[in-house]
Amino acid sequence: MRRRTIAALAAAATLALVATGCSATGNADDQAGSGGSLVYATGEPDHLTPGRQTVAFTQVLSLFAPLTETDSKGKLHDVAAKSVESTDNTTWTITLRDGWTFQNGEEVTPESYVKAWNHTAYGPNAWENSGELAAIVGYEDLNPASGTPKTKEMSGLKVTGKDTFTVTLDHADSQFPLQLSQAQTAFYPMPEAAYEDLKAYDAKPIGNGPYEMTEAWKANQPFTVTAWKGYEGTKAKTKDVTFKSYSDMNTAYTDVLAGNADVLFLPADKMTSAGADFGDRLHSFDAPGIDYLGFPLWDERYSDPDVRRAISMSINRKQVNKAIYGGLYEPATALTPPNMSGTEEGICGEACEFSPTKAKALLAKAGGFDGTITLVYPGGNGLDSLYQAYANQIRQNLGVDTVAKATTDWASYYSELTDKKIEGPHFGHWGALYASQQNTLRALFTSAGGCAPCTGYYQSDEVDQLLAKADSAGSQDEANDYYAQTQKAVLEDFPIVPTFFDKYSYVVSDKIASLPAVDGSPVVPAITVK
Repeated sequence: MRRRTIAALAAAATLALVATGCSATGNADDQAGSGGSLVYATGEPDHLTPGRQTVAFTQVLSLFAPLTETDSKGKLHDVAAKSVESTDNTTWTITLRDGWTFQNGEEVTPESYVKAWNHTAYGPNAWENSGELAAIVGYEDLNPASGTPKTKEMSGLKVTGKDTFTVTLDHADSQFPLQLSQAQTAFYPMPEAAYEDLKAYDAKPIGNGPYEMTEAWKANQPFTVTAWKGYEGTKAKTKDVTFKSYSDMNTAYTDVLAGNADVLFLPADKMTSAGADFGDRLHSFDAPGIDYLGFPLWDERYSDPDVRRAISMSINRKQVNKAIYGGLYEPATALTPPNMSGTEEGICGEACEFSPTKAKALLAKAGGFDGTITLVYPGGNGLDSLYQAYANQIRQNLGVDTVAKATTDWASYYSELTDKKIEGPHFGHWGALYASQQNTLRALFTSAGGCAPCTGYYQSDEVDQLLAKADSAGSQDEANDYYAQTQKAVLEDFPIVPTFFDKYSYVVSDKIASLPAVDGSPVVPAITVK
């Protein structure tokens, strides 16, 4: 995901990117898990190793503590780190807190991070989250275009003291401390014991976080984590959490209704009924995600920005939100969600507003449209009703024949994108792993951002230059100014149709007393039960 792997993108089509964390005090409370238990309904994990997982955020973030984390107000705090500092935004010194250990008693040291990051980044290991480390000097040496790497260590990582190490980036980046926060799991440490048997470790990882494993994970079987008494951060509120995976989230939904499970990310096809079923036990949170329609920009029929604007203005987002999302989402008026620092809501202007008359006029100005508009989306992900609604509105409001077409599955959809065989406007979603405009803008609107196929291989020298200036900014306000300029530059080209700011919604059983959230996702250690 920039970064994103195919597997992670597939998860984004149906699941929220889950962010959890602990208080940033770094001081141990007296009680670990004051009592009680809960069952958290999830999809089946792919891995539990931080450098490998792409759909097991909830589980992994309960076992590990990040270096930094954001709170519910978007403020960044140090957690396992005592400080993250730089004088030039290029070389960063990370100082660890004293006294932290892994759950097997091993001391957490700078080497715990440096070795884990090198192992994750080493190309032949093919670890899924390797790309999160791509800005560290020496990453390319571990991932040569051809042949075997001549080294297993990134030159940009140096242990400089008992509690300190430095990270040198290949460019100035003011957002690096945010990149170290909870959902960027490639930046987590691993103990020496992990390397003795990495396969066994993947099933029963040893972390430095608020919960520890009580048993090894077995495929398609629930497993339980228990509050770790040795955790140096804020202790978990609930003693035991059982992660129960489901292949059918509608079954999970029924289980939460019946009290057989306690927390569930709301399935898309239950959004219109969840309010009636759960009442005040339906929780919706602002999230760092945005939905959009991408375009095959190489297709001459979609090469004119006014054609793309006309399609945007023909969509009644408020009506779609009510009919498909039960009113839980928010129509997008910018390229990044409002919970990201500096996002200017409304920057998209009338191009993101419903206006059939202006849409038709724009299309006519662009020379009209020959043939059928085919909306393409990945089949099997519960998106049929949404894309049928889009197709109906475009057909009705633009007067152009429009159809919605599902691919066989996610893999075939992604292949059509990367092979430039996509027939028309297509599904798009980006869920940022850290709440900065940088993550979304870089991923979607630069050729090196990791999701170039997602936006028709859009590229702009002006956008690249503006994002580079944001990276080098001396303050967040200065960076935000460059992000606003970036959004204006992208919107001038209008390579995508922003549709919705995501809301991550959850339903809970009667057992749950509180469901605190950060970046749209429950903070598992902070959940309390009755």
